[in-house]
Amino acid sequence: MTSPTPHQPQRTPSDQQAPHTTETADVPRQAQAPQTSPEPDGYRETRIERAIGRGFGLVTSRALAPYQTAVIRIGFSATWLLFLLREWPHRGVLYGPDSPWNLDMARRLLDGNHAFSVLPWSDSRGWFECVYLVAVVASALLMLGWRTRTMSVLFMVGVISLQNRSIFIGDGGDNVIHLMSMYLVLTRCGQVWSLDARRAKRAAAAAYASGGEDSGSAPAASRDLPGVILWAVLGLGLALAQLQGGYGLGWSEGGPFPHIGWSLALWGLWLAHGLWWAVQRYAPGEPRTVLDTLAKLAHNGALLVIMVEVCLIYATAGWYKIQGSRWQDGTAVYYPMHLDYFSPWPALSELLGSNGVMVMLITYGTVMVQVAFPFTVFNRRLKNVLLVAMICEHLSIAFLLGLPFFSLAMITADAVFLPTNFLTWVSARLSGLRERLFSRGGADRPAGGTGGGEPEARPGHGDGGHTLVG
Repeated sequence: MTSPTPHQPQRTPSDQQAPHTTETADVPRQAQAPQTSPEPDGYRETRIERAIGRGFGLVTSRALAPYQTAVIRIGFSATWLLFLLREWPHRGVLYGPDSPWNLDMARRLLDGNHAFSVLPWSDSRGWFECVYLVAVVASALLMLGWRTRTMSVLFMVGVISLQNRSIFIGDGGDNVIHLMSMYLVLTRCGQVWSLDARRAKRAAAAAYASGGEDSGSAPAASRDLPGVILWAVLGLGLALAQLQGGYGLGWSEGGPFPHIGWSLALWGLWLAHGLWWAVQRYAPGEPRTVLDTLAKLAHNGALLVIMVEVCLIYATAGWYKIQGSRWQDGTAVYYPMHLDYFSPWPALSELLGSNGVMVMLITYGTVMVQVAFPFTVFNRRLKNVLLVAMICEHLSIAFLLGLPFFSLAMITADAVFLPTNFLTWVSARLSGLRERLFSRGGADRPAGGTGGGEPEARPGHGDGGHTLVG
């Protein structure tokens, strides 16, 4: 039988002298383990959870690929600017009142496809000239990186307004510019190689010199009178267009997203820009951190969409080519080389087109590169080799077939996969060349910087050449 009272262990003298000693202090460390770690193994963080946590931290802690997005900004804005300048004498016939596709026909087409354009707001020549001029100025300023957030919106409006006015005169390059102009609005494409980055770097240097902030923190938003005036003028213009019943300014239909009209989208961007400035200036704590995290998340999401878009372009182009009989027998490249419309250099086209082996190699090589590229983006070395091949292919299209703007648009789209180390190397060489040509004694440059508002290149960090885009 068991005793009705538990048997108490005999205390030692040391135990009697220290009656208040905690239980964990007397128990050996091996015996404490089950008590201090009562959670079973199921509560431990799994490998998938750790990977998700690292990925979430990556996409919210910084805006990825600053150099690649800067190249995209410069490339697409420069391509559209050069096209607008080249077609300046013919602008009225292409998109204006002199077009055979008149405004009434354009409005009926826009009603059917629910596209957006500001040109149908008025049938006057002055309005068309104003829109065309704004498109030229916005492209130039976006290329230079002046007020990139605002200029990216104006650039998008200019691109889609002109292209949707006469959709039958575009090609594949115009479609790429059309899509990328909307993606650029969501990216922070002015982090490097822009006047905005240069102004921010000078403001940070001035704040550090005055002792107001440390070198590692972002400078407080200045009054920025030009930015406030630009924001107010654009808001007033949008309000006037809204009051006058501007064509295509719906709240829930015909917009860039389902159930979001262009009126809601444009007003949302206008308010977001104003909120960003107000928070940067008057709320430097948690609100600024939250908005900055959301901006980084939008930037990285848009960057992913751009990369997927480029892969889809090449995948669909390659697989459609495989289905064509001329691509299968290796003679597809022969035919455009013998068309007068696509032969700016007839002698060179005749020389290449008369070589059957060369035509076959170019035909099959084009298909193989386009089909294989989406499957090699995760292999840095293979991706870079195919990237060089595709850039050379587009350069040959521009030179041999007389399609420079299509080629520039595709090369710019390919630039999202360029290695970061290569871009920083090019930047350093161009900076050195600029200093030698336009040296002013170096007094205006802050010490320790690379100039132009660029962040320091760190090959050993995640921004180096070992990422998907680098």
